[in-house]
Amino acid sequence: MARDTAETDAGMKGITFPAWHGKHYVTLAELLVRLGSFGLDLTWRIEFDEIVDPRCVEMERRSADAGMDTLTLLSLTTPFLQLIDAEARGFAEDKLAIDLTEFDSSSWDVRAVDEGVLSELRHHYPGTEDL
Repeated sequence: MARDTAETDAGMKGITFPAWHGKHYVTLAELLVRLGSFGLDLTWRIEFDEIVDPRCVEMERRSADAGMDTLTLLSLTTPFLQLIDAEARGFAEDKLAIDLTEFDSSSWDVRAVDEGVLSELRHHYPGTEDL
């Protein structure tokens, strides 16, 4: 996954956690819901290293323009959509606010400017470690 680590790391803290908790896979849709009000006003751009579903093509198409709002992204990721390698970046007024990166259907790395978002995710996902 090619990403601009300088942009990603600027003023952001991060966590990582397993994408699987028993038989439950943590989907992008679930993470978007867990963001609560923090995520509602963001503009999203998403990239995939592997296209696993026709919805991925639509998400990339919308990302190529001005991005998409949270509810549009949520509608494209439900019902259940398991990703293999993907990065969803949420922007607030053209400043990166959150980066959700899924690696090989096995883990999520989350970087955010808001520590409260990371605390919420730590609470919900056992095995969370700081990046």
